[in-house]
Amino acid sequence: MSDHKHSVLLNIGSRMPLLGLGTYKLRGIENIMLTVDAALGAGYRHFDTAAVYRNEVEVGLALRELLPKHGLLRADVFITSKLGPRDQGPMASEACQHSLDQLGLDYIDLFLVHWPGTQGLHVEDPHNSANRAQSWAALEEFHKSGKFRAIGVSNYTVRHLEELLVSCKVAPAVLQVEFHPRLVQRELRALCAQRGVCFEAYSSLGTGALLSDPTVLKVASGCGRSVAQVLLRWAVQQNIPVLPKSCHPSRVLENGQLFNFELSQEDMDKLTSLDNGQRFCWDPTLVA
Repeated sequence: MSDHKHSVLLNIGSRMPLLGLGTYKLRGIENIMLTVDAALGAGYRHFDTAAVYRNEVEVGLALRELLPKHGLLRADVFITSKLGPRDQGPMASEACQHSLDQLGLDYIDLFLVHWPGTQGLHVEDPHNSANRAQSWAALEEFHKSGKFRAIGVSNYTVRHLEELLVSCKVAPAVLQVEFHPRLVQRELRALCAQRGVCFEAYSSLGTGALLSDPTVLKVASGCGRSVAQVLLRWAVQQNIPVLPKSCHPSRVLENGQLFNFELSQEDMDKLTSLDNGQRFCWDPTLVA
């Protein structure tokens, strides 16, 4: 994926699209084929999956079958997957290879540690930290071999990321976290900017809660765009990649129409002012 338009430059020298299709809760080969087909047709070139989504096989199959239809090659798309919390530590290397096999790929563009904790361990257990380090070492080996072009982390806090940056041989290229106007993550974004880590958003719509927010509705009405488009544009206008998800082709198309309008600085500020630290997804702050 070398297109410079609507993409961000990672610290390894490759580029990642600002717009990606999230596939969390997207299940069933028919649904996945329909959604991936719509996304490719709408210009999406990044597809985000994970071991815990249990759809790597179907996502890989859909891309293999549909890329030729859209005149695309494997190199034209950017694929992300993630190490599941149950595979943290000693199981990490085997799980990394399993994701490659499930997707049917020779390489994955970006592979992330999905969560700072380990499934089955209490959040305060110090083994969480040791397992993270062992997992990262496994990702570094796959990166060295070329099987993972870029590696990174998801749901890490400032503390988790600082711990990794001190000990790693290969710096993370990406941090993927919950990000929307009610969770602006200033400290985490500042650390990423300082250390050359791409800050990437998930749950841009606040799991749907922000679609009825009066301020967001007013901004959307004022610029003649959908609420979802406004929330996604707010992020990409800050050069933050987004991963909207939908199984409805019409919404996939609508969510992808982000690059033919801009929000005014006043509207950007109105949305940012909604920040109150509210999380709609998982809270990693207690993980040791």
